[in-house]
Amino acid sequence: MLRLWILIFALVLIWSGISPEDRLTWWLEVAPALAALIILGATHKRFPLTPLCLWLILGHCIILMVGGHYTYAKVPAFDWLAEALGQSRNNYDKLGHLAQGFVPAIIARELLLRLSIINRKRWCAFLVTCFCLALSAFYELIEWWVALLSGTEAEAFLGTQGYVWDTQSDMLMALIGAILALAILPRYHDAQMARLPLYPISRNSGSE
Repeated sequence: MLRLWILIFALVLIWSGISPEDRLTWWLEVAPALAALIILGATHKRFPLTPLCLWLILGHCIILMVGGHYTYAKVPAFDWLAEALGQSRNNYDKLGHLAQGFVPAIIARELLLRLSIINRKRWCAFLVTCFCLALSAFYELIEWWVALLSGTEAEAFLGTQGYVWDTQSDMLMALIGAILALAILPRYHDAQMARLPLYPISRNSGSE
């Protein structure tokens, strides 16, 4: 599975880096995916993640790399979707921010439970949601800092497309993504974690 994961990541990364719309934007968008690859490579042997977590991370990386290639405002499929729905903007960035809540929610949940940071799953869901909102807010700060440092060159990275409430709607999408992940995936996620050697939570903790 890991070899397939790496192969898919490498192929999409190579495609993404060939003549992107804007090279600076490509680096800015792809940087988190490259960081994820480095972190996974450094930790996989001593702390392997569940297949669910790994495939979600890959999906998020692909979203980032596609956005880096076209810029978030120019992804062709979402241009077509905007025209079909009579919308004035390309909403691919909203998919990215939905994933920004959906995927980190499962990563955070896995770390909190498998490392015994918290033993009550009800509190776990609350803390995971708070974490995802904090992560989304911090990413918006990064976008702001990049804009201040690079001026107009950051416009493609910001992807606001003239929408005055873009920052707030981005955070809302991350919140929705986190809630969705925690609503539909915990049982499947628990089953996968139970098969891994590092899962010290007792089976009775789910009822607390």
